[in-house]
Amino acid sequence: MSFTSDKMLAEHSIVRGDLPRAWRELILSLDSTRWRQLCLGCPECRHPNWPRRPHLPPVSWREALRQHALASRTWTQNGSDLHSSACLHLFRRRKDRRVWHVGTVAGGGYETLRGALAAAGPYDKVVLHAGVYEEQVEVSLKVPVEIVGMGKLGDVSLLVSFDQQCPTARLCNLVFMPAWFSPVVYKTSSGHVQLDNCNFEGCQLHIRGPGTCQARFCSFAQGSSAHFLGVAISLMDSCEFSGGDSASVTVEGAPVSERNWAFKHLVALAKTFTMMTSNNGSTEISNQGGKDSVVAGSHVNTPLEGVNTMEDWNKQEVDWEANWAKQKGGDSLLPSQDGTMIEEDGMETSSESSEEDDQQAGEKSTGLKLSYDQHGLAHLSKADAPDSSAFPALLSLSAELQRDTEARDLAALVQGCLLRRCLLRDGKGGVHLCNHGQARLEANVFRGLNYAVRCIQNAKMVMLRNEVCGCKASGVFLRLSAQGLIAENNIHSNGEAGLDIRKGANPIILCNRIHRGLRSGIVVLGNGRGSIRSNQIYGNKEAGVYILFNGNPVVSGNHIFQGLAAGIAVNENGRGLITENVIRQNQWGGADIRRGGDPVLRNNFICYGYSDGVVVGERGRGLIEGNHIYGNRGCGVWVMSSSLPQLIGNYITHNRMYGLAVFCRKDTESAVSREGYRSLQERERGVGLGERDRGGPENFNEEGELMAWESDIDSEDERFSSRRPITVALVENNCISHNGAVGVYVKSSEPLNVVANMVNSNRGDGVSVIQSAQLTRLVGNCVLCNGWRGVAVDRECRVELRGNGVYGNNCHGVCFRGDGLIVENDVVGNNAVGIRVMDNADVKVLRNRVQALRGYGISVKERVRGVVQENLVYQSHSTSTKTPIRTNKQNLECVVLNNSLLTPRSQALWALDNPPPRPHNSNPSSVTPSTLPAHLAITMTNRITASVESGCHNNGSIFCSIL
Repeated sequence: MSFTSDKMLAEHSIVRGDLPRAWRELILSLDSTRWRQLCLGCPECRHPNWPRRPHLPPVSWREALRQHALASRTWTQNGSDLHSSACLHLFRRRKDRRVWHVGTVAGGGYETLRGALAAAGPYDKVVLHAGVYEEQVEVSLKVPVEIVGMGKLGDVSLLVSFDQQCPTARLCNLVFMPAWFSPVVYKTSSGHVQLDNCNFEGCQLHIRGPGTCQARFCSFAQGSSAHFLGVAISLMDSCEFSGGDSASVTVEGAPVSERNWAFKHLVALAKTFTMMTSNNGSTEISNQGGKDSVVAGSHVNTPLEGVNTMEDWNKQEVDWEANWAKQKGGDSLLPSQDGTMIEEDGMETSSESSEEDDQQAGEKSTGLKLSYDQHGLAHLSKADAPDSSAFPALLSLSAELQRDTEARDLAALVQGCLLRRCLLRDGKGGVHLCNHGQARLEANVFRGLNYAVRCIQNAKMVMLRNEVCGCKASGVFLRLSAQGLIAENNIHSNGEAGLDIRKGANPIILCNRIHRGLRSGIVVLGNGRGSIRSNQIYGNKEAGVYILFNGNPVVSGNHIFQGLAAGIAVNENGRGLITENVIRQNQWGGADIRRGGDPVLRNNFICYGYSDGVVVGERGRGLIEGNHIYGNRGCGVWVMSSSLPQLIGNYITHNRMYGLAVFCRKDTESAVSREGYRSLQERERGVGLGERDRGGPENFNEEGELMAWESDIDSEDERFSSRRPITVALVENNCISHNGAVGVYVKSSEPLNVVANMVNSNRGDGVSVIQSAQLTRLVGNCVLCNGWRGVAVDRECRVELRGNGVYGNNCHGVCFRGDGLIVENDVVGNNAVGIRVMDNADVKVLRNRVQALRGYGISVKERVRGVVQENLVYQSHSTSTKTPIRTNKQNLECVVLNNSLLTPRSQALWALDNPPPRPHNSNPSSVTPSTLPAHLAITMTNRITASVESGCHNNGSIFCSIL
């Protein structure tokens, strides 16, 4: 009856589905109890997550024990070489295998290790009982043998130097210390050695190809190290390296072509390692550093701000200033105010009030307005700042490998020395690769070293899912044409750069998190190259990416944010292709180019910075094309007049201060120059000027390398040299709109070409030229609906206005006090005088079309010299009796002749035609930034061609075609 009841109950349980659940719970409970007990009780291995995180259990204790059992048998798998039948050989070997004891043993045994090894046969086991064993001369292993220490790790110590001359050997549960005659305790040049659960104290392990090594759960302490020379493959799994005055692991020499018997077995095991690392990669990285992962996660998932209007800026100002004051001290200047002053003298409202303004006061703009909507840059007039959904997403490693053949080949083919799940800490160096050596580093932790990895002299490495932190210098160094794939690593809190690339090194850096460094995230210099893609670079105290001394990398698709300095800095003749990055919320400029820096900056989002969007400082150059620069608390683009940038097709919108500001090198009226802006920031931190200037040779001089980068360039990389050199700074085809002050602000001592830009809806003037010692040319621009004047030119400035459309501005269309030309412009629909020439201006006003809604069409005042000729003035009111062109009768130095006045007859016929409204643009598609991935290509940029006649006062004006 009881049996029947149990059977019915079981059947009922199966029907209900309780049995599968109960079985699953039983299996899980066995994994955390019995399998855990078996795994921890095995004397040949330690905790599966030792040495990195022994406090965390593995995903499965049963699987950990299975992997250990498979790995521990590798050394025996060459038995088929000794017998034609592998199966029979295994049975025979197990039957004939003997165990030899060494030490104090009941029933006898050998007193010395050398004696036991002399008696041992192939694959015999030598058991060492507790004690210290020392040999005065080198011990040669001539037959395959297993040497195992009894008891706990540390009970058996060896002061022996082994020379393996047999095909295979295994050593387990031993402590190695150097013999009196050599620091090398074990070496092999042809065979395979397996080391399980051993300690090395103050000694060295030497493996020379075609010899191989598999070390598991070993500890290298007190300066112990492993040296691999010409190895095709060796495995170091779950080992700990600590202390020492040199690198813990050294890999030198190209892999030899000869292979020993273990090669194929280790390759298969390495593939299993890589597969396991890939499957558990996200868990590994997310668990690294506890607190660090939480912080990093908050960065990754932080929603980005929306588009900031000017009202939003005002609303946020109080909170932001309070936060900055809390960080920097109450008397500190705001970054956006430091060295980038809004100069109110450019808006001299008091001097602009006159009798003509009094006449305008009672006049209403109820007349017929000329339409100007069909001008050549109309497609840019409604450009808004994008929201965060427009940001390019970070690609996964699999997606990057799928599109990059070179990276895929590196991931598949590089073998050499494989370090997996190791801890390298508290020493001078982690891994040193040189002279064509190869290595794979997977899921390791590098902590508290001088440097983690150093790869030089044509060496190659694959570095996947490691944590590199707390290094006193840079985390990863690459030199002298080194190559490699560095992917999905967590690199943080290092004393210098996270990655340092120079001297022709050319790595591929994908999908890493590089953050919280005490200096820069990545430094590329000394002709270093590399491809830096899909990384998160944030929270570093200096530039996220720093390129200098002819560094020439590709920086693409990265998110660079919340840095305490610039997002990307290009100095000292640095170059590079910087494309499709999201550069946001950095304390200094999003991109900072100076001192000969000459990058291509294309299709980036540079936004929400606490200072300027793009800074082009002293002697800066570069092509800045197709970028979205918006929401920054300083200027959109800040340019020093001694620089020669090309700004083409950018959207510079919704910035707190100027859209584009061009300043003199020496600005005595400003509180601080732009260099002062940088140095003041650093003086608050107690340092000098950036990484280059802060510490002299020690900043970029690691282990005695010379700093003569200018003379150390092997060959100039011409990957990005397709653009033509220029001699005058060029601002072309940009949309500069909705900025908090002047759209284009010029206070320059150098010539400047401003061509075919849309300048609209800025709070101040559209274009304000405060100082222009050499000629500034404004050609083919549309200056539309700005909060004050359209174009303002101050005293003693040399400016040429040609082919522009100046429409619907809140004050005068053109207010001109300097010297130059105003030729063939359309100045229509402005809220005050159309063209106002005053003070001691020396100007020609020729063939313009002008309509003022209120006030005069053209006003010539005071002591103006020049010619006002062949202008066409449209009258807003058919009944108006006001003179369309107002002149000072006492001024005999200004000639006014052959100007025409048109009065409105009907709205249908009241339009600008023959030609249509200016500016004229024959190729509007050329100003639209590319939305396709740039990758490594550089496309040629179409330019607007504009011819300009000579005839300006002083040295004349010849504006040839811009190709």
